[in-house]
Amino acid sequence: MAQLSLQNATSCCVKKNTTSSRVFCSKCDFKSCFHIMSYRFSKFYIISHAFNPLRLRVGGSLEDQTVYKVGLVTKCPHFKNNMNVRRFGFSNGCITMERWDQLNQFFNETGAKVTFVLNALRENKSENKNSTLWVGNWNKLNAQEFMKYTISKGYKIDSYELGNELSASGVFARVNAGQYGKDTIILSNLVKKLYANFSDQPKILGPGGFYDKEWFNKFLRVSGPGIVDGLTHHIYNLGAANYLVMYAGNDPKLISRVQDPFYLDKIAQTFKSISESIKQYGPWTGAWVGESGGAYHSGGTNLGMASTFDHKVYCRQVLIGGNYGLLNTTTFAHNPDYYGALLWHRLMGSRVLHDASPYLHSYAHCDITVLLINMSNSTTFVVNTVNDLNLFPSDHTELPPREDQVVLLNDTPLKLTKTMEIPNLNPALVSPLEPIKVAPDSFVFAVLRGFGAPACSSS
Repeated sequence: MAQLSLQNATSCCVKKNTTSSRVFCSKCDFKSCFHIMSYRFSKFYIISHAFNPLRLRVGGSLEDQTVYKVGLVTKCPHFKNNMNVRRFGFSNGCITMERWDQLNQFFNETGAKVTFVLNALRENKSENKNSTLWVGNWNKLNAQEFMKYTISKGYKIDSYELGNELSASGVFARVNAGQYGKDTIILSNLVKKLYANFSDQPKILGPGGFYDKEWFNKFLRVSGPGIVDGLTHHIYNLGAANYLVMYAGNDPKLISRVQDPFYLDKIAQTFKSISESIKQYGPWTGAWVGESGGAYHSGGTNLGMASTFDHKVYCRQVLIGGNYGLLNTTTFAHNPDYYGALLWHRLMGSRVLHDASPYLHSYAHCDITVLLINMSNSTTFVVNTVNDLNLFPSDHTELPPREDQVVLLNDTPLKLTKTMEIPNLNPALVSPLEPIKVAPDSFVFAVLRGFGAPACSSS
């Protein structure tokens, strides 16, 4: 299953005309905006549907500045750039129910599983003018009316999450772990009440922020058993992208970090620590990566490592938007990372075997599919497979490096067909006696037919 994140969907408004439905995003930063026109028949729909089942996290940076125009809420302002505002340089904004209807049409047509992030700071106040600590109990009324509307329309929500990046020191705002635990109990009780007649109730997720051992442990202790179904944390282990001057400054070391396996492996401690927090304080829940992009507003994932440490879900930045999307923000053409994500979705399983040189990242997933990522820019790795019973040829899918937006799969350019379909991802058939060669800065998916791995046969 591909885990994707649709960031800032709540920060857009809907305009309709007689020929098409247009969705224009009113939250445009880093000189980037996107819109969706006639999505039912667009590249956006077709490319997204290829990931079926698709998981979308609807929320993001401005979630805790968003109100829902339903019930007693009558004013519905658009987000506006305002650098005098401490939180992300944007004013508060609103999502209309017409916009929500439009989004759900897309969700239904793509078979998406939806995680919706609720405003956790509704009517809360910062402790003082210069403090990032927000205090007070969560006001559930606007979220309650939103849920009632969602239920009345028959829209399916896989999970609700409370707030975005409010844990520990937070991002421009934070909530104490004890308060957040109490607020999550309120959300859980609200969902149980409104969805009482549903056999499959939405899951409760949280906190959707950066991991801090003491904060997460206290949150689990306060919320207690049976409240949190998914313990969500965010991963941006590469720091800031070069252009992120507004938030984190210029970081010229970003590219070298991407190619440094020892730097990348540092994040393993976070995955390990959150697994230990769950084991000790919340064995009823499971770890989720709720948002990840490697670098802020950039690309990169840790799918194999997350699987190694028993993470149930991985939501990556981003389907579309910003500078890191799987899809181009104006043409909806697939960016290079799209096909890597699609091949992972189609080929990789849930059990992981991992052993290799630090410069050759290898993840062997049962059935058995081996993903080999060569992080060296000068060394070709030759990998031999040994299995006395393996008499079948293997399928090799190689994606060599390029310096443009075109992706080569076994030397064949990948482009949408004339009928707007995803091209066939045809592997190269290779003898089991031949080694697997992984060129510099490239990666290979190798499907080993008839490979008898004991770890894959156990229950």
